[in-house]
Amino acid sequence: MLEETQDQKTSGRDTEEHCDICAQRVGGEHPHVVDLKTRRLLCACRACHFLFGAGGEKYRSVPGECFHAPDLMISNLQWDRLEIPVGIAFFFFNSSARRTVAFYPSPAGAMESLLPLDAWNDIAMASPRLRGLLPDVQALLVRKTGDGFDCYIVPIDACYELVGLIRLGWRGFDGGEKVRADIESFFARLRARSGNPAQSAA
Repeated sequence: MLEETQDQKTSGRDTEEHCDICAQRVGGEHPHVVDLKTRRLLCACRACHFLFGAGGEKYRSVPGECFHAPDLMISNLQWDRLEIPVGIAFFFFNSSARRTVAFYPSPAGAMESLLPLDAWNDIAMASPRLRGLLPDVQALLVRKTGDGFDCYIVPIDACYELVGLIRLGWRGFDGGEKVRADIESFFARLRARSGNPAQSAA
């Protein structure tokens, strides 16, 4: 899996961020790169992010674009076959493991689900967009709603932003009202980033 970035670990504290590659100072909103060896998300300045934009053997830049995928059809039966125990999960191709992996947010952080490959292949084969996901840095984020599934193709750091939000905000047995409101706000921002601000989850 990918470990959380330092800025996620210190969320809510006034800390000065620096590029984890060249040590240049970066602002509160900054891009990330994936360290392919350690599987960590690293803070990056614009120059280092651009440098690894084409990929590399050690680092790979995380893209900034989000895309809503309303045409991606997932049935309840397919979801059950994926064996995801909660209603939110993200999927990405791990180049080190050479396979697609699945994680879901929990009070303990990102938890890996042992993904049945045949179940995932049935979904991926029906969608060319999924077959085009960038390894390690781009993910399919799925949220189960009352009448189906809300799907987005997102940068991997967005997935770990959601993981950190849930881990830090969870209270009691069911998370509490605040974390549910935070999740709604996260998906509202995601819809705005993907050009669908008016759409609401059921």
